[in-house]
Amino acid sequence: MNDKKSARVLVVTSGKGGVGKTTSTAALGAALAHQGEKVVVIDFDVGLRNLDLVLGAERRVVFDLINVIHGVAKLPQALIRDKRLENLFLLPASQTRDKDALTEDGVAKVIAELRSKFDWIVCDSPAGIERGATLAMRHADAAIIVTNPEVSSVRDSDRIIGLLDSKTEKAERGECVDKHLLITRYNPWRAARGEMLSIDDVLEILSIPLLGIIPESEEVLRASNVGSPVTLNSPLSAPARAYFEATRRLKGETIPVKIPSESRGIFNKLFGRKAA
Repeated sequence: MNDKKSARVLVVTSGKGGVGKTTSTAALGAALAHQGEKVVVIDFDVGLRNLDLVLGAERRVVFDLINVIHGVAKLPQALIRDKRLENLFLLPASQTRDKDALTEDGVAKVIAELRSKFDWIVCDSPAGIERGATLAMRHADAAIIVTNPEVSSVRDSDRIIGLLDSKTEKAERGECVDKHLLITRYNPWRAARGEMLSIDDVLEILSIPLLGIIPESEEVLRASNVGSPVTLNSPLSAPARAYFEATRRLKGETIPVKIPSESRGIFNKLFGRKAA
């Protein structure tokens, strides 16, 4: 890794559960690693723990984030290297402890140690505004707010934006966490029928830069079921391509966001939006 800069800490968060946050963490982490970045993904969902399943590493978990925080294990013992991408690592959550086992000092020490070893630290936050979520975003340089194009999901995302502007280290220093919007499970046919919000509606409500639109697809579910991020399992699929483009925007490239249109295989380009 380049010594000139420390890792960029990215939190993947949402107000509502079930929007595709863990799936997106795995897909984005694998896409960044595929592009040559050294990446660690951390599961902050203490008590539930799903990131290891999505990455196909559930049988390889020996130690976890809580073990490291409480001094039961050293950080290198808990890190699991992906078998397909040598520069992708997982720090799993504990399944047997509760969220109170996460301490602010402990999380700070783990993040500080990881900063010197990686290019990207991607924190998979539990949904909502509980302790685990605020600790997952505490040290973030940037945040991806994952939302579905539905009113309840978008409204809950607005609350998360408020937290990022008040409960993070950057906010306390008077700085701003870079915020990016990732819209998942977008279905152009349902949007055209008014069964879900349009992209413009979501952007108008949340007013943060659009990082990407992940179309609704069986490929995402299929990849999760076999323990492989969609960006690895089906790299040429529409959702995988959308995740790859999102990571390029994260790294500073200006790429127009494509809105999947009603015509199969044809995309409308969304210009004039601030590149995320």
